[in-house]
Amino acid sequence: MRNIEIIKNRYLKDDLSVRLGGIASNLARIASCSLNPANCEAVVSMLEESKFFIEWTAPDTSNDIKAFLVELQIQLAFWQLVWTEVCNDPQKREEFAHLTKFFSQTLSILRMKNL
Repeated sequence: MRNIEIIKNRYLKDDLSVRLGGIASNLARIASCSLNPANCEAVVSMLEESKFFIEWTAPDTSNDIKAFLVELQIQLAFWQLVWTEVCNDPQKREEFAHLTKFFSQTLSILRMKNL
């Protein structure tokens, strides 16, 4: 990521609902991009970005969302570790895309319940 402090300051200006929606959108983009092996580097960058967004957002959320975000951040870190292997296998990329989309949809539901 570019200058992390500039991004953080800009990101934290949004209200909580917008930030949670941004994380869900990022996950949906990851799911979409991950299906194409030409996007492997972009996916790594988006995984890293999403981890930062979670770190900056989780403290402001309810306990149920906070717990979900902690689990999601752990999952994102794991995916980063295995991404090279996943990226080189079409079946694993498809499974990864489905999981990432599931997390995106789940976060969207949690966000709507807590508005």
